[in-house]
Amino acid sequence: MAVYLSNILSKGISYRSLTTHLTSSCYYGMRYLNTVSNGSDTHDGFKPAPKHESSGISLSDVVEQDVKDNPVMIYMKGVPEFPQCGFSSLAVRVLNHYDVPLSARNILEDPELKSAVKAFSHWPTFPQIFIKGEFVGGSDIILNMHQNGELKEKLKDIKPKQ
Repeated sequence: MAVYLSNILSKGISYRSLTTHLTSSCYYGMRYLNTVSNGSDTHDGFKPAPKHESSGISLSDVVEQDVKDNPVMIYMKGVPEFPQCGFSSLAVRVLNHYDVPLSARNILEDPELKSAVKAFSHWPTFPQIFIKGEFVGGSDIILNMHQNGELKEKLKDIKPKQ
């Protein structure tokens, strides 16, 4: 990677194309680092496993429990501190405006979780926001509710962050 970057820099590539190149290279680099080889020197015991697998509960139960236990639950790409898409970022910014505790799960970490959330809500896109156990929608719906005052009303009895 260092030789690759050195070659790019020595050829005088513009900053914009360099950052675009770096972003995609880093993304794919992380993706490859997360895969586990099928070689004879490894076995399933070394593969990363989501926490739900070791606990014996299904993903649909995990989603149901998340929604029940958290007044504001968001399934998103990334985490609230570092959203991985514009729609997730927008949803977090709108919800943070109300200073309510926000619980989140990163659907990019587990494709099976993503499928379980879609099945639970019967909604195909992300982020998915649940307030007081009820599926509300995505970032566009949250923004619309914020603009017309509905979101303030829906969140009014949730205690602010500590």
